[in-house]
Amino acid sequence: MAIVTGAASGIGMAIAHKLLGKGALVAALDLNGKGLNEEFATYGERVLVVAIDLTDQEKVEQKVKDVAARWGKIDILVNCAGITGRTNVRSHEVDSEDLHKVFEINFMSSFYTSRAVMPHMISKGYGRILHIASISGKEGNVGMLAYSASKAAVICMAKVQGKEYAELGITVNALAPAVIRTPLVDNMPEAQVKYMTDKIPMKRCGTLEEAANIAAYIVSPYNSFSTGFTFDLSGGRATY
Repeated sequence: MAIVTGAASGIGMAIAHKLLGKGALVAALDLNGKGLNEEFATYGERVLVVAIDLTDQEKVEQKVKDVAARWGKIDILVNCAGITGRTNVRSHEVDSEDLHKVFEINFMSSFYTSRAVMPHMISKGYGRILHIASISGKEGNVGMLAYSASKAAVICMAKVQGKEYAELGITVNALAPAVIRTPLVDNMPEAQVKYMTDKIPMKRCGTLEEAANIAAYIVSPYNSFSTGFTFDLSGGRATY
């Protein structure tokens, strides 16, 4: 049984479909309830559609309890919800309100969901958590202070949580994509996208299918000895 946030579009949607294709039950969480219903209507009771503001900790905690009560356990959490905020702006031009909003969605929501599912995973002695980070969280992208800093925080959270729960049958990892062709990227200034793509040795964007494939492995039982790690999905940009 899996919870996937940000499931109405992009990487979250692709991962939710991939897990469903492998037989999982999925709770698909996103602020865009209409998009969720349209995307997952054909799966029937195998999908629980949840329209939710993931920055509201009380609502997140209650919904996780509801999901656990419905299906008896939570095996997998994949945190995909995220925004870039304003981009192509230098640090002294960053708006504080925008910075806070990016951190609330990119970092705090991932903290809220992982905090909420952890007791359920501990009680079962098994769990897989994947936080979707970004290559910008490793390197820092010019013009993307809010996004880069928030994803660096996500990476560090995976490192801490991976160590804290390593002896309890729970793995916590991050995935750091470079440019994946998603609606989020499509809405960015072309100059910003070109700046990022030019850094990729493969000279192309990654695909949603590539992101979903590696994510499915990371949250599978086969990935039993990697935790606190940030997996690369960068076309050769980050080989460290």
